[in-house]
Parts: sequence; structure tokens; C-alpha cells
Amino acid sequence: MFPNNTLLSGNVVHCNLSLRCGLRGAFMEVINMDPDVRAMLTKLFTVSHPNTVGQVCIDCAVNPPKPGDPSYATFTSEREGILVSLAERAQLVTDAFNSIPGVQCNEVQGSMFAFPRLDLPAKLISQAKRLGQEPDYFYASQLLEHTGVFVVPGSGFGQKPGTFHFRTTILPSPELLKKMVQRFRVFHEKFIQSFM
Repeated sequence: MFPNNTLLSGNVVHCNLSLRCGLRGAFMEVINMDPDVRAMLTKLFTVSHPNTVGQVCIDCAVNPPKPGDPSYATFTSEREGILVSLAERAQLVTDAFNSIPGVQCNEVQGSMFAFPRLDLPAKLISQAKRLGQEPDYFYASQLLEHTGVFVVPGSGFGQKPGTFHFRTTILPSPELLKKMVQRFRVFHEKFIQSFM
């Protein structure tokens, strides 16, 4: 349709069914690129010496076992187990956060992160501003300091002005997630009350 246009498409793969957390890999497709530019791009990527494990993981991610392959039954069983476990953890986290007054959490779908919204009192927002911090950053840093629970402030994700969120993962075991949410609940109720 656009024969003279250059297309450069890339994908970074990590934390999927083929890659465990900490492993990284990437690939790209280049179409209709000037040969000199393509040569420079190839040189740039080959000089960085991509790791062999990452390359193997990319192959596994883009070419999973197919019906008839010796490992297909194991792959399918493991994949289904992982997906069921992730769905259960997503529901656990969503339900737990939604049971805490002043916290709303959309259903986690197709991701390993939850982004709960916080209703923060005006005094807390003012205190954060006095400290030169975003309110959700102030909240997250206090949560970490008082409980050891680490979340990422939503202000780093371009949230709607006047709203406050944080990002947390659903990857820990259900037992750890339950403990984390309980520590969060105790902190949240006490911390919010201190600004009322």
C-alpha cells in the first residue's frame, strides 16, 4: 500500500510464558530501509553483543511448541497452569484493594500489574507539596518506609491530573500477596486517618 515507506517494528520480550523475570530479549523487523542506514543499524546491534540466553528465549517466545512436538503437552499444561494462577492472583489483588476504603482498583486484565487509585485527603496532598513531592510519591515512600511494601507511584505513568495511583505487581505467590495487602490495609487506614 505504501511501497516507499520504511517500517521498523520492534518488540522487547520479558516476563512472558517463555521468559522468567530478569531475562530479556528483543527482536525487530525492518522493511524498505535505506541500505546504508540498515547497515549502520545492524552494526549498532551486533556491537552490543546480545546475550545467548536472551536470544534462545526470544526463539521460545516467538516459536512455542506446536501440536505433535515432544514438549507440546508439557508446554500446554504449564501455560494453562500459569494462566489460571495469574487470573486467580489478579482477582485476589483486585478484590483485596477494592475492600479497602479510599482505594479503587480496576479489574486486572491481561497484565501482571494492578493500578489502584487512592483517594487522598487534602491535608496529605498539601503535606506532599510542602515537601516538594507528588502526593502519590509521598504516599508510596511512606508505605515503603513503614511496611517494606514497595509500589511505584502513578505519577510516573502520566495519570490524569488530580488523581493518584500506584502500580503493584500480581506476580508473588497468593500467600505473599495476602500478607502484602494486609500490611497495606493497616498502613493505609492509619496513614490516611493521620491527615483527617
